[in-house]
Amino acid sequence: MKRYLLSLTLSLIITAAYSQHKAVDRVIDSCIKKRNFNGAILIAKNGKPDYLKYTGLANRHYNINFSPKTRFQIFSVTKTFTAVLIMQLYEQGKINLDSTISAYYPEYKGEASHKVTIRNLLTYSSGRYLKEMDPKFIPEAYDQNLWPVDTFINKYCSEKLIDTPGTKFNYSNGDFILLGRIIEKIYNQPFDVVLRDKILIPLKMNNTNYLHHEDIVADLDEGYYNKAGSVDSLIMPTYHYIDNHFSAGAMYSTPHDLLIFDQAIFNHTLLKKATVDLMLTSYPKLGDVAFGFWVYPRKIGKTNTIFAERQGGGYGNESNWVHLINKGVTLILLSNTETADLNKMRLDILDAYLNYK
Repeated sequence: MKRYLLSLTLSLIITAAYSQHKAVDRVIDSCIKKRNFNGAILIAKNGKPDYLKYTGLANRHYNINFSPKTRFQIFSVTKTFTAVLIMQLYEQGKINLDSTISAYYPEYKGEASHKVTIRNLLTYSSGRYLKEMDPKFIPEAYDQNLWPVDTFINKYCSEKLIDTPGTKFNYSNGDFILLGRIIEKIYNQPFDVVLRDKILIPLKMNNTNYLHHEDIVADLDEGYYNKAGSVDSLIMPTYHYIDNHFSAGAMYSTPHDLLIFDQAIFNHTLLKKATVDLMLTSYPKLGDVAFGFWVYPRKIGKTNTIFAERQGGGYGNESNWVHLINKGVTLILLSNTETADLNKMRLDILDAYLNYK
């Protein structure tokens, strides 16, 4: 009888998993067919991969398919690594979240120097005029010139304050570029060296690193623009200097490596639980932003969840990372085209996975 019950239980588990995966397949197949999705989808339960799919082309010049070897440019997902480095310094007593920029970066000339805190930078609420995000200056800032970090900061991240710090959310690269420079000042080492020493090497994230424009990186994907809204017409982006994104967006990774990072955060490997709890405390008046994530309750179909989410994107590359805090579910979407709306795609996938729709 016990053997029969065990066999029946296993059969039900296998049947449920099959139904769950088929439901996810239907969503992804629709995204491939209707939106020409190219990239990778990873779903993990309690840190263990439960669903993984690669589809489409990583490099269209040489007709190279996506595979487990592919490294994706993750752009603003880099900001979560920067936030973790800041929280490590906080945990060590080397940084005070409510001290101003000037305490750690005295050379900084912007009006924010003595008025904007580390907490303000982490929550995109510095109140600066965001010259580095102004469409008038984006080509000059990122595409046409290679800037030393201090020069970039002086030129694009040192404008007048237009809002009281801490009162208004205004997404930017500059706030996290300032945090990266502060990390360099405290450690007296380049950001990429600190990143490797404090996160990548300890976690054995062997397929993740900081990207310089001249680097030759094996299996690195190319990003493609969606031309004139056509899902089938793709073009190469204008050349740009990835270095200028610095600690706000200059990294590459893989689905498996990002899952390692995900688990290191949510299982308190890199940071103590109290520090992670502080990092994940959202600010409702600032759009539910937390440090390196947005965190908020959300209902997906019939399932109530708590989202911790992070997006990244640039020059055709797109990343979408969701951790359902109360479900132990992680979803990582990585793509090298703009044809699919990853924010919508993730909700459809999670609905299928959680509710077998």
